Amino acid sequence: MAPESQNYDIVIVGAGPVGLLLSVCLARWGYKIKHIDNRPTPTVTGRADGIQPRSLDLLRNMKLKRHIMEYEPARVYEVAFWDPRKSGDGIHRTGTWASCPKFLDSRHPFTTLLHQGLIERVFIKDLEDNGTAIQRPWKITDFQNDIKDTTYPVEVTYEHVDTKEKETVRAKYLFSGEGARSFVREQLGVKMIHKDPIAHVWGVMDGVVRTNFPDIKEMKCTIHSDHGSIMIIPRENNLVRLYIQIASSTDKNWNPRQQATTEEVQVSAKKILQPYWIEWDRVEWYSVYPIGQGIAEKYTLDHRVFMGGDACHTHSPKAGQGMNTAFLDAQNLAWKIHHVESGFADRSILESYESERKLIAENLLNFDAKYAALFSQRQPSAGEVGAASKQTDASEEPNEFVELFKASCEFTSGYGVAYGPNVLNWSLEHPARSNLFHPKGTTLRTGRIMLNADVTRVADANVAHLEQEIPVNGSFRIYLFAGVPLITRQAVADFSNNLLKKRSFYKAFEREDIDQVSYHERHNPHSHFFTICTIFAAPRPSIEIADMLPALLARYSAHVYADDIEDARNPQIKAVAHAKMGLDQERGGVIVVRPDGYVGCVVQLVEGDGTVNALNEYFASFTAKPVGNATTQAQL
Repeated sequence: MAPESQNYDIVIVGAGPVGLLLSVCLARWGYKIKHIDNRPTPTVTGRADGIQPRSLDLLRNMKLKRHIMEYEPARVYEVAFWDPRKSGDGIHRTGTWASCPKFLDSRHPFTTLLHQGLIERVFIKDLEDNGTAIQRPWKITDFQNDIKDTTYPVEVTYEHVDTKEKETVRAKYLFSGEGARSFVREQLGVKMIHKDPIAHVWGVMDGVVRTNFPDIKEMKCTIHSDHGSIMIIPRENNLVRLYIQIASSTDKNWNPRQQATTEEVQVSAKKILQPYWIEWDRVEWYSVYPIGQGIAEKYTLDHRVFMGGDACHTHSPKAGQGMNTAFLDAQNLAWKIHHVESGFADRSILESYESERKLIAENLLNFDAKYAALFSQRQPSAGEVGAASKQTDASEEPNEFVELFKASCEFTSGYGVAYGPNVLNWSLEHPARSNLFHPKGTTLRTGRIMLNADVTRVADANVAHLEQEIPVNGSFRIYLFAGVPLITRQAVADFSNNLLKKRSFYKAFEREDIDQVSYHERHNPHSHFFTICTIFAAPRPSIEIADMLPALLARYSAHVYADDIEDARNPQIKAVAHAKMGLDQERGGVIVVRPDGYVGCVVQLVEGDGTVNALNEYFASFTAKPVGNATTQAQL
């Protein structure tokens, strides 16, 4: 057995986006991490660069967004499409559309462009602040789940890239964030399934340019010409990224190892951009790489050794999804490991990591194929481009391109992620059978991100973004939409009283140190696993927290809100947040949101014990100990 100092909660291999975000979450929650990377330094230039709106929401929720924005990244609000003139004398702009249209209701309706190395710095600084360092340059050489130590069943060996010095440690988990050439995946014998037989070789160039092309600095551009296709993306510090397709498996002389020099790519770019000119002041980074659509058969074999990011899925760079998908892989796994290891959840919830994230990767690959075809083969007309920029009336004849555009915007922004039914995402097949689940009119969909809502924080009168009020703290978020106080007073009191019952899901996981909790603790005064927000459908001046809420709910005084922000488009709606969620504006309801921000269930708020009993049923399907009247846990 390894000495205590050589035992870790998790060994993470690879310090790219997926490994770093997983490490940051677990380090914040107090886990002992061995994190290695085979590179001597973090990414210097190049690699991934696009942060989509949903990812920016996540980074804001982790209090990291402002550090990203300190690097003054480019923000892309629109995409411009350029196509050949019928006259044959070069290209012209055929239309533009929003990167994140209004119907997506995003707080950040733009794509943030910043090279991966700067993003990595933000994560690495946060890791260091929480006592974790990246060990460089070390690579994994062997591992096995030998169960010689039941607490730390995975043995991991790694060596210094230069000196060949070796170290062996034991861990509860091993995670591969190594990228497409994952040693862990190869050793497990997990195959990559290539879903699309068409492969491409791309040239990617970051540089500072001078040009009279009008959209070079402000917009993402997809350009088709008689000389080929190119994608232009603005970056920080006057940089511009160019993606140029060099070869395709549909070419007559297809060579997956085909190369091109920077000069050859620049010549191609000059031809494609005619009648405009372009010159390079400098090239900061250039790479040529083949792209094929692949997905790993499995993300884990034993729920001890996991993989994520490019180790599990590869696709074209056109939609800018690689880093963003990796972020959500990491967050999904992080909170599930946390809840298992902290004694809240049954180990079976780890099975949902693969089922949820692999489904999203498969959807991504299917979307990527359509997206690539849309921009590489079919040129939309100016009329279609214009139509796609607007919300169409439901009565209008659906336009295939418009519908594909809407679906692509939802997907590329990150808001299209939808997890299927399981014990975490309630459905009619869920073991929790109360008729209070999913009340009529509810607009929320379980397994989808909770909708944005503006409310007024009662404590300080600040307008708050409700979905951002609870940070990524590993807790389930319980939103008690309390409706009109005079109508729901008894229901709110009963809700609180039933939470205090010994076998309720809330009381069963009460903090052991509850008597020593700081007076200033805002989010987790009673339990590490739950944070409660109460939202009244009433003007803020009319809400007195101590008079209107039982002591348990009043303890969350920083999370009491008034649903009194008017919607100028719908002035007749008095409780906009309630209405947006599809809840009764007078009688409210309860929304349970998973620690990663996705809706778990929606329950009607009623007098008596019905609401809490329904929540007991929901949580009993995956908690590590029985709650409510449950004695067994359901399988995922």
